[in-house]
Amino acid sequence: MFKKILIANRGEIACRVIKTAKKMGIATVAVYSEADRDSRHVELADEAVCIGPAASKESYLAMEKIIAACQATGAQAVHPGYGFLSENAEFARRLEEAGIVFIGPKHHAIAAMGDKIASKKLANAAKVNCIPGHNEAIDTPEQAVTIAKGIGYPVMIKASAGGGGKGLRVAYSDKEAHEGFASCKTEALNAFGDDRVFIEKFVEEPRHIEIQVLGDAHGNTVYLHERECSIQRRHQKVIEEAPSPFLDEATRKAMGEQAVALAKAVQYQSAGTVEFVVGKDKSFYFLEMNTRLQVEHPVTELITGIDLVEWMIRVAAGDTLSFTQDEIKMNGWAMECRINVEDPFRGFLPSTGRLVKYLPPPEVTGVRVDTGVYEGGEISMFYDSMIAKLIVHAPTRGEAILRMREALNEFVIRGVSSNIAFQAALMQHPRFVSGDFNTGLIAEEYPKGFDASCVPHDDPMILVVVAAAIHGRFLHKNAAITGQMPGHEYHPSNDYVVLFNGARYPVTVHPEHGGWIITAADKTYAIRSKWQPGDLLAHGTLNGQAMCMQVERVGLNYRLFHWGVQADLQVMSARAADLMALMPISVAPDMSKFLLSPMPGLLTQVAVAAGQEVKAGEILAKIEAMKMENILKAERDCVVEKVLVQAGESLAVDQIIIAFK
Repeated sequence: MFKKILIANRGEIACRVIKTAKKMGIATVAVYSEADRDSRHVELADEAVCIGPAASKESYLAMEKIIAACQATGAQAVHPGYGFLSENAEFARRLEEAGIVFIGPKHHAIAAMGDKIASKKLANAAKVNCIPGHNEAIDTPEQAVTIAKGIGYPVMIKASAGGGGKGLRVAYSDKEAHEGFASCKTEALNAFGDDRVFIEKFVEEPRHIEIQVLGDAHGNTVYLHERECSIQRRHQKVIEEAPSPFLDEATRKAMGEQAVALAKAVQYQSAGTVEFVVGKDKSFYFLEMNTRLQVEHPVTELITGIDLVEWMIRVAAGDTLSFTQDEIKMNGWAMECRINVEDPFRGFLPSTGRLVKYLPPPEVTGVRVDTGVYEGGEISMFYDSMIAKLIVHAPTRGEAILRMREALNEFVIRGVSSNIAFQAALMQHPRFVSGDFNTGLIAEEYPKGFDASCVPHDDPMILVVVAAAIHGRFLHKNAAITGQMPGHEYHPSNDYVVLFNGARYPVTVHPEHGGWIITAADKTYAIRSKWQPGDLLAHGTLNGQAMCMQVERVGLNYRLFHWGVQADLQVMSARAADLMALMPISVAPDMSKFLLSPMPGLLTQVAVAAGQEVKAGEILAKIEAMKMENILKAERDCVVEKVLVQAGESLAVDQIIIAFK
């Protein structure tokens, strides 16, 4: 076994690898960029080496610097994590040539699976299902019908040069194939000047399901069941779970055996993932193989009890798998939510800055948090937006969903925006809860994006009575202040009005030992909690049921976060509420004559100058943050009055970039 390994990565995955290495008694070396000098993975490792500036290509992607760090520290092996150099065949080969073990598959396997054409040929040779199709140009409608019948309906007729939905038809019959072929050719010629058309099988209501495989250097290869990864936004996974709520045992076995066959075809030695697209009829077809550890590997670990990082290290050191296929069991249900620093209410734009508060849920039974950040740390604009993974495990899928909802309630992030509200909305969406979804769920259910109206609360009265209870706690704390003038002591009332979503809710609050009895809307609620002003989390029970809610005082408002809903409520006397209704409403200033930065980031380009006339749709500026470029365009014809910042400057959200006349 290795005595020392180097982790060629950063963030949560570097911390994750260090955790297992320490469990195995292996010393660890972290590498870091100048932007990551104070990062958590640097602190956790036994040694740390700075390998360059913030830009990835000058640090985490610089092979020669990582190899030099291995040689300087005596690291015998390198774990690449995911992303960066994890699927780079040249990196694996160069390590091998330097006498350093790559904790992953051999370079020839990475190269074979990284080439889309070569991987499909290998998959076909290994008798793995590939999407049926005719990839040569088709000349006549009759030929199109013959090919479509051979593939089996429905089929997709596609223009070779197609894009943006042009030159694409789905056919369910001979008649539709004949007509669709002619339409596609005409449309393709007009749109692209190229009328070549081909046909492939159309997978209806597709799901993205992947099989985890594990192989050693002694010819043993197994599959560790599947992961359901169909909840995606713009092809990025959002929620993953294991097992899939869709597969039956026969399909699971067939997919697993084909994944193993492909892994054996490339002499795969490590953990890897074979990805499939699965149709509504449970037909499945090979997409690609990821020759690395996946972001979502924890859900597999929780249902199998197998530490994938440990076995990657053991296999790289030459160990033989200590279990057979028959010994791999499936225990319960696991789910993972990716916690990203992005603002779901502003089009999921990245959010960077100081992590003022970071309080993940406690890692009690069935709850796991993999993270690479800490409270007070800086979220950099240079790297990926994912800062943590929240993983839960329970006996059933329904219990896993409930456990995840409660864990999301307890996940406190302040200073930067996060996608927790979006994750909570998905956790209570009827289609997700039923398991009846595919890769189109988010696009179909949130076609206009995500806003507060997308997160309806199951029972808004819960928010009303909790706001009333914490207001009562504030006032009774005030009443307990010593030194009050005799005869003029403060005695709080028990009757209030809660203002919420434009409605008034009269409530009566009676303090009890350890809680409150609240009457609202002709119902009585019993709340038990030790919450005190200043606490961010209110743990307790509501009518005997466990409850956790995030609580903040923001001006006159009590801001509550529960089940993905962020609600601002005001609690006051009936007279104060009457007067509040008479207050004028402040109007937001007109910012239409300014171009504002939609996110914090690096201004990479200003495409206009003072005095320039600009037409609607023309590029004004470009901002880069977290591997994402945002192009800002003019919404209407205008004239530039002044450019207030220059390319190369770091911008805050809503900072003015350009003023217009």
